[in-house]
Amino acid sequence: MQKFETLTGIVVPMDRANVDTDAIIPKQFLKSIKRSGFGPNLFDEWRYLDHGEPGMDNSKRKLNPEFVLNQPRYKGAQILLARENFGCGSSREHAPWALLDYGIRAIIAPSYADIFYNNCFKNGILPIVMDARTVDQLFNEVQANSGYQLTVDLPSQTVRTPKDHSVAFEVDGFRKHCLLHGLDDIGLTLEHVEDIRTYETKRKQAAPWLF
Repeated sequence: MQKFETLTGIVVPMDRANVDTDAIIPKQFLKSIKRSGFGPNLFDEWRYLDHGEPGMDNSKRKLNPEFVLNQPRYKGAQILLARENFGCGSSREHAPWALLDYGIRAIIAPSYADIFYNNCFKNGILPIVMDARTVDQLFNEVQANSGYQLTVDLPSQTVRTPKDHSVAFEVDGFRKHCLLHGLDDIGLTLEHVEDIRTYETKRKQAAPWLF
């Protein structure tokens, strides 16, 4: 998993509440478990004017010019600004996979669905919780300024605006550690690889019939 320390990136505003995981990545794209290749189908039903299916050449599909991700000013965005209850619906881990594959490394919203929130941390995305008033102010600033960027500093747990205004956020210490060191569940396990090998050696000697 890619480490997350400090990120300065363009912000794309998703001005909708209760965005569910089926909107983030529709169910027909859940056949793969490779964790990659989902970016072109992120928000597929909103992003394109036709119905998407796996294997389609997305470069030949007609884009919805009204959808925020298709607007040139937000090209290359790495920070998603959202409304309350983002990531609700099913528990599919493909949702953060699609966001990450598109290039999103951080999300700012007043609240998230619990499973989606946890899945973000496990896949290298930092979901930041901010109060609704602050989120409203950020929406206003993003919409008023083309190319608007924020700096997300995980070590100091702050978000800085272009005018150098700093907003603090809370994050669980263990999750922070995992993001800073790029540790997913497998990475955490591998930190104890020598202990695992020692146990396996002793277990093999004690119960050789199991091997």
